Order: sequence, then structure tokens, then C-alpha cells
Amino acid sequence: MADARPDKFSAGEQGLGYIYQARLALLHLLQLPENTAVCLEKDDDLDFVDSDGGKSLASLKHKAIGDRLTDLSTDFWKSVNIWLTRYKRDGRAASNLRFFLFTTGTVSPDSFLARLLPEHSVAQDDEKTLAELAKEALTKSTSKLIKPIAIEFNDLNAFEQQDFLERVLILDGSPRIADIPTIIRDKHMRSIRREHREFVFQRLEGWWTDAVIKHLTGAMPDGVFGYEVSDKLSSFAEEYKADNLPITFRGKLPADEIDTDTDPRLFVAQLREIGISSNRIRSAILDYYRAFEQRSAWAREDLLVMGEVEEYEDRLTDEWSRYRDVAFEKLKNDSAEEALRDAGMSLYNWAEFETAKIESLRIRARVTEPFVLRGSFHILADSTPEPTVYWHPRFLDRLGKLLEVAS
Repeated sequence: MADARPDKFSAGEQGLGYIYQARLALLHLLQLPENTAVCLEKDDDLDFVDSDGGKSLASLKHKAIGDRLTDLSTDFWKSVNIWLTRYKRDGRAASNLRFFLFTTGTVSPDSFLARLLPEHSVAQDDEKTLAELAKEALTKSTSKLIKPIAIEFNDLNAFEQQDFLERVLILDGSPRIADIPTIIRDKHMRSIRREHREFVFQRLEGWWTDAVIKHLTGAMPDGVFGYEVSDKLSSFAEEYKADNLPITFRGKLPADEIDTDTDPRLFVAQLREIGISSNRIRSAILDYYRAFEQRSAWAREDLLVMGEVEEYEDRLTDEWSRYRDVAFEKLKNDSAEEALRDAGMSLYNWAEFETAKIESLRIRARVTEPFVLRGSFHILADSTPEPTVYWHPRFLDRLGKLLEVAS
């Protein structure tokens, strides 16, 4: 039987904690007022700053199932150690700090920490104060870790000890890392059709991860605001409306190096045939790649209506054929190669730069990303055994020779 004990060198739990930190921050920004900002790894795991400048420091603990907090749990007192430092730094009772402990574990009902739960945060007249209960617990500890924390706590006077603890709230039973996506989808995406929520969440979390990285590397030093999350979620949701489609391949690059001189594909050969420059051919290859991959992504997410792509390509082909007749109208059977290339260049320039102005050539009314249209023309120009669209007036006549050379 395999040894199920964790590797002592494994960083899995630490890595899980970092992901949990980001996910829980996203969840709470969606729940808090939009003008709240969150910072990661600043004064605590998470710092929430409201519009009035009030700051809430949050420690996060993603624990094993069944884990419990007791009077002397190190998870609690290690957080207290951080909070005491911030409390003293910011003027003690004059500070505007609050302290939260988010834990997936639960507080033992016979622990004084139960008084720090939301439903037990107000003490009864006949109960001991929080400060008295904390000091009693600390006197029982023999832990080398807790002893210096007790010294720091006892450095506060009686009023400050009580004031400090009254600022602490323990939110036990917090959602586990795997549960957070479901909570966000079910509670914060109700305006989005259910079949699209998973894809919208994936895009939101991808954007959020990038925002967190920018914050941690100093590009966004003030943290991320709730309204930024709301705006981005709304933007993603708009892309899944009936007259729109999500654009996820803008700026993406193919894994393989682009070689405009040796690329054997038919649509590239067509561009060489009319004398398109290497830089423009590279742009065409990118448009083809992005359009092809974007269509594949739409198909995987089941966003396209049956026959929608075929109907779209029919519209492009029909419009192309009309402009082709105009571009080639003055050509003769004996027209010089230069005239043939010029006509093909005119047709291609129309497809690349003018068609975007024609609203009827969009796959859907609000899909305006240029690579979708341009890349679709290249897909049609790459179709076999014969391209649906072509640029050089004699390309179909020369196709057999080109294929022989390529083979």
C-alpha cells in the first residue's frame, strides 16, 4: 500500500493557501460595498479598506476538515501577534483597525473564542470580559510560541486589552477553496444564463489572478477595488448576450514560430502570389490563428447556433464575390501580371480594411474584433480542395502547380 503521508518537503499546503487567499479576497470584494479596496500581503493576509479609510485586517486559515479552534490554538494567537503590532503602531485605541480571522475550521463551543463569533460578539453583564478570559487562557499556556505574544498582549492596559479584543471577529466555517467558485456563480452571477456561468467565472478568475499579480509586484500598489471587479464581471457577462460572443484570443500568439517565407498553407501562398509584404503576411497568419482558435473556443463552450458559422461564411463569400467582380472588371485575358497582382491587391486590401465597416459582415451584431472577420477570410482562402475565396485573378488556374511545388 502506498504511503499516504505528506512529503515533508512538499509546498502543497502553502501553495493552496496562496490560491485560497486570492479566491477568498475575490469572493468578499463581491460581497462588500464597491468602493472597498483589498490589498494582499500588506499588513495581513488581506487588508480591506473602506471609503472612509477604515481598515480591516484578515488572517486566513484553510484547515483540514474537522479542525477546531480552542483557547490556545496557535492559528488564533499567531494572528493576534500580527494584529497587536498593527494596533500599537496605529495608536492603539485611537486606531481605525478591525481584525478578522477567516477559518474553514470551527470554534470549539467551550472556548472563550466563541465570544468572538458574530452571534456572540456582545458580552452579557454577568460574564467575564474578553480581556479577563484571554488572560486566563494565556496563563495556562506553556507554549514557547504563545509566551512572547502574551507579553505583548499584557503590555496593553486593561481598557486597551478589551478594546483590542472587541475589534476581533472570527468567521469560522468559512468556505473551502473548492467551494468558492460555486458560491460566486450561484450568488453573484444570477443575471448570467446558467450554462455560461462556468466560462464567465473562469474568465473573471483569470483576470483576477492577473490583477493580484500586478498588485503584488507593485503595478497596482493601492490594491483592487470592488467596482473594478463589478465592472469586469459586467463586461464579461455582456459578451455572452444573444447578439455578442466572448473574445478570448485577442493578442494571443501561436506556439510555433511564424515563418512567412516557408509557411506551406494555401492562404499564405495566396498572399505571396499577389506580392503581399512579409510583415503583412505575418499579420494575416496571426489573424488566421486567432480566428480559428476563437471559433474553436466558441464551439467548446456551445455558444454557436447550429449552422451559424456556415451562414456567416456564406455572407462573407457573397460580399467577396461582389467586390471581386468590381476589382477584376477591367482585366483582359492577356492582362499583364502586374495588372493581375494590382487587382488582387485591391481585392485583398478591401477584405482587410474595408469590410470591418460593413455591419452585416459581423458574425453577430456586437462582435467587432477585427481578427474575427479578417481571419475568417483567411480560413475561406485556405479551404480545400479549392479555396472558397481567392485574391489573384488567376489563382485557381495556378493552384495545381502550387500544390505540386508544395508537395
